[in-house]
Amino acid sequence: MLPGVYTSTKKNGDNYYRASITYKGKHVSLGSYQTENEAFLAYQLAIDLLSSPTRWTIEGYPSSCILSFHKWVVLINFRDNQIYFKNPIYLRKRYFFYYINKDINLRFDVDDLFYYAHHKIMKRGGHLFVSDYGMQVNLLSRYGIKNYAVPGRDYIFTNGDDCDYSYNNIEIVNRFHGVTKVLRKGQPFYLAKIHINGDYLIGCYLSETDAAIAYNKAANLLKGKGFVKNFPQNFIEGINEITYAAIYQRLRISKKLLSYAEALSKVIK
Repeated sequence: MLPGVYTSTKKNGDNYYRASITYKGKHVSLGSYQTENEAFLAYQLAIDLLSSPTRWTIEGYPSSCILSFHKWVVLINFRDNQIYFKNPIYLRKRYFFYYINKDINLRFDVDDLFYYAHHKIMKRGGHLFVSDYGMQVNLLSRYGIKNYAVPGRDYIFTNGDDCDYSYNNIEIVNRFHGVTKVLRKGQPFYLAKIHINGDYLIGCYLSETDAAIAYNKAANLLKGKGFVKNFPQNFIEGINEITYAAIYQRLRISKKLLSYAEALSKVIK
C-alpha cells in the first residue's frame, strides 16, 4: 500500500481507499477515494501544502483539486496557526474566518471560536444555521435576532458586509414581533402592528417596550374575541410582573382595531 493510504470496506463489501497524514503529532484524515492512486495524490498534495506556506494559500485553491476545499482550509490553518480545527476555520489575531465554501467566508469575533470550532455551519435556502442538541439554530439567534426578522428593517450590518458577523457590525433595529422603529423629525417612535388580513395598526408609542407590550395586548384582545390565530408573544426582559401589568393597563389600542375585534366577536357568536 502506498504511503498515507489505507484500504477500507463499504457495507456492500466494496473496497475504497482513505488518505491521511500526521502533522505536529495530529492525525488528519484527508478523505475517501475510489482508487489507491487518488488517495496517494491527496497525501502528496497535503505534504506539499503543509511544507510550502508561500506557494499555497486559501485563495489559491486550484480549480481542479484532489483535496476538498474544507480539508484545504483545515490544513492551511493548521500549518499557519499551529492549531487544528475540524471545521474550515482560519484564525486571525482577534477574529477568524469560517469558510462555507470557496466563495463564501464569514467573519466572527474570536470570542465565538470555541462554539464554531465544534458546530458546523450549514446553508440551506439562504439561511445559515448550526445543529445544536439536534435542533437547527439560526446563526442570527446568537445576536438576539428572531427568526421572523427582516434584514434591512429589523437588523442591519453596519459596514454593509452581510458576511461580517462581528458583534459590533450587527445592529438590531427592531427586537420585537410586530414592532417597527420609525424616525419623525429625527425623533424615534415605535409602530406596533398586528397581521390579521393585512396589517392593522395598533398604535404609535414612544418606547420599544411599550410597543411590544401593546402588541401583546392586541393579540390577547383578538384571542379573547374568538380570533383563532397563533400570535407570538413578545417576552420583555428587565421588568417584573407588576411593572408589566401597569404598562399593559395604561396602553391604548387603536379604535379601528378595537372596532374590528368587536365586530369579529359578534360574527363568531
